[in-house]
Amino acid sequence: MSYKKWYEAHSAKHKNIMQKLEKLEIKEKIEYFNYSNLKIKEPDFCPLFAQNKVCHEMENLNCYLCGCPNFRFNDEGFREINGKKVLSYCSIDSKDGRVLETPTAFHQDCSNCQIPHHQKFIEKNFDNNWLEIMNQTNN
Repeated sequence: MSYKKWYEAHSAKHKNIMQKLEKLEIKEKIEYFNYSNLKIKEPDFCPLFAQNKVCHEMENLNCYLCGCPNFRFNDEGFREINGKKVLSYCSIDSKDGRVLETPTAFHQDCSNCQIPHHQKFIEKNFDNNWLEIMNQTNN
């Protein structure tokens, strides 16, 4: 699946959940996205839920900002390095991020970065519309 297709599909899932939560306070909305709650109440939100796995090993994993606002992607590539397309990167060059090199491309590997999954980060960047947060970086 391309980054763009995932982005669009995830946005739709997020929007559907937020419509159900529209009467809740911001803190309650954010708490709803705690991994332990979300995997029970929204089992189709993430394919890892069915495997009882997490994308980031951390305490109090929150999935509100699944798809980090610091993650940049372009399915056509930003540029080429040694004949390989750079398809994604981290805009803040997180010390916990890595670059995954395949035979044809470079991809950002965010699996060791926890920045967007902490409640304080989410509260600071919160918007009821996930796309508003993400479009600030991926338009």
